[in-house]
Amino acid sequence: MTDFSAPVADATANWVDTYAPLWARPYLRLARMDRPIGTWLLLMPCLWSAALAAGVADNLSHLPSTLILFAIGALVMRGAGCTWNDITDRDLDAKVERTRSRPIPAGQVTAKQAVVFLALQLLVGLGVLLQFNWFAVATGIASLIVVVVYPFMKRITYWPQAVLGLAFSWGALMGFAVILARIDAAALWLYAGSIAWVIGYDTIYAHQDTEDDALIGVKSTALLFGKNTRSWLALFYGLAVILIGAALWSAGAGLPAWLGLAVFAAHLVSQIIRLRIADSTLCLRLFRGNRDAGLLLFAGLVIDALVRAWS
Repeated sequence: MTDFSAPVADATANWVDTYAPLWARPYLRLARMDRPIGTWLLLMPCLWSAALAAGVADNLSHLPSTLILFAIGALVMRGAGCTWNDITDRDLDAKVERTRSRPIPAGQVTAKQAVVFLALQLLVGLGVLLQFNWFAVATGIASLIVVVVYPFMKRITYWPQAVLGLAFSWGALMGFAVILARIDAAALWLYAGSIAWVIGYDTIYAHQDTEDDALIGVKSTALLFGKNTRSWLALFYGLAVILIGAALWSAGAGLPAWLGLAVFAAHLVSQIIRLRIADSTLCLRLFRGNRDAGLLLFAGLVIDALVRAWS
């Protein structure tokens, strides 16, 4: 008999394993409700873009509702992306120590049941997307192309983190699409900067699995960079700060936004200094710290938008 109470190896001590009904736990684990950090990281570029676009518009009237819808959309679509990833990776996950306890390889959910759950999540995501203008709807739907191909990239390239960056950074375009019904140069700079940021933090995350990945033939930037990871991390985090700075300049952002970027940059520098690629616990902690880095930047952008709207 399948044990629905058995937790995922790297997601212990969470509300799903403690409070959720037994029948719901495998599905909540598929959607990563037991690990909210991914939702936060998917949401960050959405928050940045919405705040920056509101500053460009000198109008905050639509910002609160946009942020709420973005939060719901990030929660649902991150869950859908993870469900798709688990469906496509079910055989690989069974071979990796950290992932073999996920619902599908653990036998808690069948692949067919996961597909039905995926469809339900996509319907909810579509419902959220339809609250926006048609340009934003089209922009959001276009992101699915990258989401669909991402799980297969680790089989063919050492740069799956770059493809993840394309998917996880899409929100940098969505804020402008929703609030301004267009995509400015600032949005493109922000998108590029977010991609560099994602490559950096997901490389840190991937160092948890390098031994297993090497054995089963899965590729990653962590394997590619190896002992040179700190130098590569400095490159990508440095690019992230420069490109996001270009977005702020292009959008005519003020001092609060630049201060937010400075604190964001300081957080990234601390990650580079502290990184020890052989320490999986530290890698996970540094990876999770990027939520706080993103929120610091967001705070600066919101304050700047408020100052611009009231001046």
